[in-house]
Amino acid sequence: MIDEHVYCRRQRSGSVKMSEQRQHPQGHSHRHPGRMAWRSWLLLPFLLPTVSGNTVPIINSSLFYVPEDLELGQFAFQLEAYDLDHDPLTYQIEGTDAFYFSVDSKSGRVTLRNSLDRELQARLTITAKVSDGVNSEVSKKVTVIVEDRNDNVPVFQHLPYNADIPENTTVHSIIYTVFANDSDTGNASKVSYRIQEVIPDNVNNLQLFYILSNGSLVLNGSLDYAKNTFYQIKILAQDGGGWLHNVWTVQSSSTYLSLTITDVPNLDPRFLNEPYSGSVPENCDLGTVVLTVTAMDQDTGVNDNISYIITNASVPFVINNTTGAITVSEPLDREELPSEEVLLQVTAREEHPDIYGKRAQASTLVTILVTDVNDNKPQFYNCSLSSCNFSASAQNNFIGSIIEHSSTRLPVSNLNIVAYDPDKGINSSFELSLQGLNANAFTVFPTTIVGAGEVQILVQNSSLVDYEISHVMVVQIIANDTGNPTDCCSTATVTIELIDSNDHIPEFPQSTYSLSVMENSPDGTVISPNITAYDPDSGVLGQITYQLLPENIHNVFMVNATSGALLVHNGRLLDRETRSIYYANLQARDGGGLVGTTVLEITVLDANDMAPIVIGSYFISAEEGQNVSTQIQAIDNDMPDSPNSKLGFMILPGLFSNNFTINRDTGEMHSTEPLDREALEDEHGQMVVTVMVYDHGEPPLNTTVNVTITVGDLNDNIPVFLNQSYEFSVFEESPGSFVGEVNATDADRTEINSRISFRLERDSGSSNFLIRSTRLGPGNYSGQLSVDPEIFLDYDTLDQKFFTLTVLAENTAADNARDRANVSVTVHILDVNDEPPTIQPGSLQDVSVAENGTQQGLIHTLNAFDPDTNNSLLFEELAVACFKGDSSAGDVCWDWFLLAPNGSVLVNSSDIDYEVCDRVLLTLRVEDLYTEKGNRYSQNETLRITITDVNDNAPVFEAISETFVVVPEISPVELQVATVKATDADTGLGGTIAFSIVSVVLVEDSGSSRPFENLFGVSTTPDKGAYIGSIRVASNLDESLKGQYKVTVEAKDGEEPVHRAQTVLSIFTVDQSYRIRLQFLTTVEEVQSNSENIKLALTTVTKAAVYVVAIRGVEDTRDTDVDAKSVMEAYFVYSNGTALDVNDLITLIQSDPVGLAELVKLGLAVIGPGEVTKPTKEVELIGIIAGLAAFLLIFILIMTLVLVLTTRSYKRKLNAMKALKVATTFNPATAQQGAGIPGTNQYNAEGANPMLNRPLDPSHDLGFHEDSISVTSMNSLDENTVNAPADDNFEVEQVKMQPTDPMDKEVLVAALNMKEPTRAAYLNTTFTTTDL
Repeated sequence: MIDEHVYCRRQRSGSVKMSEQRQHPQGHSHRHPGRMAWRSWLLLPFLLPTVSGNTVPIINSSLFYVPEDLELGQFAFQLEAYDLDHDPLTYQIEGTDAFYFSVDSKSGRVTLRNSLDRELQARLTITAKVSDGVNSEVSKKVTVIVEDRNDNVPVFQHLPYNADIPENTTVHSIIYTVFANDSDTGNASKVSYRIQEVIPDNVNNLQLFYILSNGSLVLNGSLDYAKNTFYQIKILAQDGGGWLHNVWTVQSSSTYLSLTITDVPNLDPRFLNEPYSGSVPENCDLGTVVLTVTAMDQDTGVNDNISYIITNASVPFVINNTTGAITVSEPLDREELPSEEVLLQVTAREEHPDIYGKRAQASTLVTILVTDVNDNKPQFYNCSLSSCNFSASAQNNFIGSIIEHSSTRLPVSNLNIVAYDPDKGINSSFELSLQGLNANAFTVFPTTIVGAGEVQILVQNSSLVDYEISHVMVVQIIANDTGNPTDCCSTATVTIELIDSNDHIPEFPQSTYSLSVMENSPDGTVISPNITAYDPDSGVLGQITYQLLPENIHNVFMVNATSGALLVHNGRLLDRETRSIYYANLQARDGGGLVGTTVLEITVLDANDMAPIVIGSYFISAEEGQNVSTQIQAIDNDMPDSPNSKLGFMILPGLFSNNFTINRDTGEMHSTEPLDREALEDEHGQMVVTVMVYDHGEPPLNTTVNVTITVGDLNDNIPVFLNQSYEFSVFEESPGSFVGEVNATDADRTEINSRISFRLERDSGSSNFLIRSTRLGPGNYSGQLSVDPEIFLDYDTLDQKFFTLTVLAENTAADNARDRANVSVTVHILDVNDEPPTIQPGSLQDVSVAENGTQQGLIHTLNAFDPDTNNSLLFEELAVACFKGDSSAGDVCWDWFLLAPNGSVLVNSSDIDYEVCDRVLLTLRVEDLYTEKGNRYSQNETLRITITDVNDNAPVFEAISETFVVVPEISPVELQVATVKATDADTGLGGTIAFSIVSVVLVEDSGSSRPFENLFGVSTTPDKGAYIGSIRVASNLDESLKGQYKVTVEAKDGEEPVHRAQTVLSIFTVDQSYRIRLQFLTTVEEVQSNSENIKLALTTVTKAAVYVVAIRGVEDTRDTDVDAKSVMEAYFVYSNGTALDVNDLITLIQSDPVGLAELVKLGLAVIGPGEVTKPTKEVELIGIIAGLAAFLLIFILIMTLVLVLTTRSYKRKLNAMKALKVATTFNPATAQQGAGIPGTNQYNAEGANPMLNRPLDPSHDLGFHEDSISVTSMNSLDENTVNAPADDNFEVEQVKMQPTDPMDKEVLVAALNMKEPTRAAYLNTTFTTTDL
């Protein structure tokens, strides 16, 4: 027979839960197979209709989208089927295209098995099958669309790319078109082109070409075959970009275009090996070849024939028009020519016309030096060298004088003889010698002269110069040109008059002293420290004084009269250019007046003190297009043939220094190219070149001279517009409004040649406009285009919204009407922009974006409209508002999204989190940049972006703060024994939670563990945003087990990917050892009627929940020592899991006199274990015999120990009485609370013992693990007899029952007599007699 009972367990929260438990009779905790069998047969009739009505599952979807860049093993799509019967389903896929996928048979999750390629197969068809295990398998055709990803690069078609183009191809011409194809779709298939590199010289040539969006390559500059004949252009093709592996990817490829440049005749010929110079001797034969010039066609790819001519007239040379050989055509006489250098201008001309219709030509200058031939003899002239006029007649007779016996090398005075040969260089060299009767007495100086030189007659033999022999001596000077044997010599006769002198003069060691002094030496410079003479006379006659002769030499030199030292007297007169050598007599006069002399030859050394002198001025006039040549002439008066007089020429840096060259040695200056008047900024057309003439002395001296070339202007330029075309705009209905300005220039430099006039060519629409010419500067004019003041242009009535005009620029001074330029001018008629833009409402619909960055890039596009024809609309973000629910989320979302100016709304962050913000409001507007009137902005609009949740949070269990207890005997199936609570931050299915039991393990008191299955179950209930899991009994519990159940509970959410969390509950079990029998003197009926009062009294005394198992008559149990009529069996359990055993209950009842009296009134007689077995007669007999046998042994021990035990017994009783007294007066407010160990009377916290607030001694055996009958109790109520208090002030009807031990009764009576009847006492609900 199965007893049923409902019990209450109060939790810490204060709520009361009811649980029903079915209790098997003691000792029968297992199930009965027989009963289960007939129950199954009983259910069979009800199960059959259910099985026969099972429905087939239904496959929900038939179309899926899978990206082609999905990785192997990644989730592709989810097969979902619905079964009304909720049967477990099995999935599979079949078909040819199933090769690409794998399916999980239980969940229907399909993953990628083989790689996809949309370009090979964009649509896949598979057969999805699902089975519920009951019905036939259900199949359905499923279409998988392979979504495109940007996994293909652009591929160039029709390779290789090669092209030949002429070098004169016009700028902006399309020279080639390439094409690249991209197999992707959408924006990823749109190919754009870009030039990456141009070979050669990428830095300078990269801008030479550009490429259009259609792949057409356009020339952006001028080609030149002479610079490059070949270009290799690297072209990059890239697509518009797209997603690839969740990364925005732009694919690209490159190829090369090879361009070969073909040559055209557009260049002038060029002379090779310039400059040209040659030489030819005078008097050479006619036809002598001087040199050959060579020119080549710079268009090497054309290589036209060249002919040559000499363009300047009256030259004694001709040129072969084919070979360029220059020969002598007239007799040459160097001395008769204006210059020994002849300049020829040679022009080279191509045979065929060039691309401009004319024969290309180039000119060069050829310098021919006519070299000298020795064909002139030397002549004599009576003059000084610096002032000789060699064009005058020569002289042959000269007269001079000298003192007799003059020293050797002393020159004849009063002679001014100059010898001159007009030939040049070595041909002007000649030798001098003396002839005649007196030639042995004299010599000539110098003996060799080059060109021209002064000639002196010097004494050679002073003994022959004797006045007493001859007063006059005659010699002939012979000038012999040894290089001209035919006409070699000239003769000059010199008559020398001798001057008489005295004898016996003082003698100098040397007859002649050669001295030197630097010109411009300071006054007092010592030339020679002492020049002394010897006179053998003694005394006064031998004293010598010195004097220089002649007197005029004293202006320059002076001598110390005593020492004979020669000094500079006036250094300013020492000028080598005026006089290079001085001859003086140093006279030594003795005391007797006799004089001895020596000759001083003082050579003035040259110093570089004369700067070059430029001869003449240089003003040259030339027409433009001509070359200019001139020679700078200069002299230097320093010593000839020395570095001080050697001249050099150079052009100083200046504005035109690069336009001319000059020969450093000769001073010949030439223009480097024909003169161009238009290249000159000077309004007078003058070019000033500064030439420096310098010598080679130390330090070098120089002189500068300006060469001014005035270039005349020719009207050889036509007007040129500054732009190739013009585009202007003007608003409608604006008569007289300024439209725009065209500019043109004329390169001619004079005002008459550069004047420009503008006019409109008569054409359609030209009558609507006027143009006026304005001079901006020399050769710079503008044409102001305006609307005719009488014309009103209406934008709406015009068929075309623009006019194409042709503006002519004419040179008013041009003779040829074709000397004009034209340019195309496009005038656009503009609509007035006065309407504000608006944002189209259709583009303001709400946008949904998944959290966690699962969407990237463009998510929405806003559209705007402006009725004006000319508008430029830009979107602008004004504010961002973040919300979570109805509350503001602050600025957490301010950078999640980006509004581009074109209206594209882009995801800007991967930190989008639904849990912090689920709604974003973008306040925005659009602006028209071209607004001219009115408001340029639209109204402010709001775009709502809703953040959708993604299952990204796992369930979270709340902390468990209560203790769960189960009493197996009174715990029926479906009884709730514990609860858990969990939350999930996600929403929707991702936020729903389902609980399940993962495992149940019983941890026994011994420490061993045992697993159980299907012992507990759990049900899930939503509760205000959270979920509660109710743990219920799923099968009958074994009431004999002691310990605690470790129940692992799992919570999982309801959306893929599924998240799980687990927690472990401890459920303590109370076994049958805590079942207590209460015997009553009243009948069963009376006990049943008073059961509520009995339970109330017991609860009041114990403060524990009372669970009544059964109420039976005494006949249902074995006899007891008490005359009881009924028995009540019950458990006493506290909310913390602690249960009372019989000893605990007795202690608590006897400690509460009031409660004890109440229970005695209700008939309580005996408290004992749940079931007491009365021994049989056989057992009693065996016990008596054993007792008698043991008595003899024990008696001796008792007698020896009685004294000791008596003392200890009294101490123990006294301690018990004190403890009881303290316990009855214990204040619960001071008691330390601590959880009790479920199923025991032990506590797990220090100081939590409810008796005396003392910690539990673990060494004391409380008897919890043993049967209460088999352990000797230290409790005074072991007799199980309840006595009424013996206090005189408290009267209760006493039940006469004899205790088994008089000592125990004595102790209890003594303890009860100690209580004061009028004193109120509080009994702790958790006190146990074991603690006492």
